Amino acid sequence: MTMTEKYKILGKYIKDISSETKDVETYLYVRDRITKYKLGIDIKSKPLKNKLIEVNTILKFQDEEEVEKKSYFEITYATIVKIDEKVQVKEELEKILLCDVQIKIGPDIEKSFLNLLHDSGYKGFKLEKKLDFQELYNQRFN
Repeated sequence: MTMTEKYKILGKYIKDISSETKDVETYLYVRDRITKYKLGIDIKSKPLKNKLIEVNTILKFQDEEEVEKKSYFEITYATIVKIDEKVQVKEELEKILLCDVQIKIGPDIEKSFLNLLHDSGYKGFKLEKKLDFQELYNQRFN
């Protein structure tokens, strides 16, 4: 860990992954509607020993309208982060966990998420825009 780096990613993995489409009719219906689905992102962190923190980035992709036929996709991506001793201020720690780490792991999460959708039968699906964790972080605190 260099002096300028305030954290180090020690590991990252898919902790939980879920795809639910209950039957063929639902699949065919969802295939035509999947562009209307909304992506929700939640970030939770849990302190471990020795300045280690487990950060769980949860992506939920679902139809928010009240329709009977719907699929549900969720991925929990865990990152193990070691925080430098110099990081003492809560705000600084929050920015590292909610923004900096997320920007670093963003491409991996996006790839895993798209693989989940493609492997679930929604081959042509693409995200309208890249995951922008800087923007999400700014929205949260402004």
